[in-house]
Amino acid sequence: MPMTLFFAPTSPFVRKVRVCAAELGLADAIELADCAPNRLKPDAELAAANPLAQAPTLVLESGQALYGSAVIALYLDELSGGRLVPAQGPERWTALVRQSLADTITESGQLLRYETSVRPEAARWPEWAASLEQKILAGADAVEAMAEAMGETVDLGAISLACALAYLDFRAPQIDWRAGRPAAAAWFERFAARPSMTGTGPQ
Repeated sequence: MPMTLFFAPTSPFVRKVRVCAAELGLADAIELADCAPNRLKPDAELAAANPLAQAPTLVLESGQALYGSAVIALYLDELSGGRLVPAQGPERWTALVRQSLADTITESGQLLRYETSVRPEAARWPEWAASLEQKILAGADAVEAMAEAMGETVDLGAISLACALAYLDFRAPQIDWRAGRPAAAAWFERFAARPSMTGTGPQ
């Protein structure tokens, strides 16, 4: 019986897990279970596995459920001998910090989408939306500064950043994160061409 991944086709955090699985050669060991995570009406089947009713949630063959994209990615990496997160040393912390940076960019993008597209117009807070956009662009500045050093690295940090920037293109196209950031843009275009990325895009 394969592992089961509760997933939403447009979730950037699900995509991060799927890209990791593809890079590790584990995609065929994971069965995808489509779900409909909703902040107002939780998916009952998903909630039975994860009390937070959030995707991604990975249910192991033992029945144990793992949730949180970083936790799932670390588990898959451990299964494969630690190819995406170095076991120790500066490289480990660099990969994990980049992963954290990517998660903050992604979370800010999600909050911005809810604030500007989902929340009733009369209840929107323009200053909050502006602060989220500033945080996203500060994150993009950080990617610009590290893009040359990342080079062709394929680790959890790089995967997470690529998925974060792809999410901005998908859900926040009004944010021109490429403007003034040629190194970040070039790095992203190279990474986004990997089969693990092209095969996991939002549907």
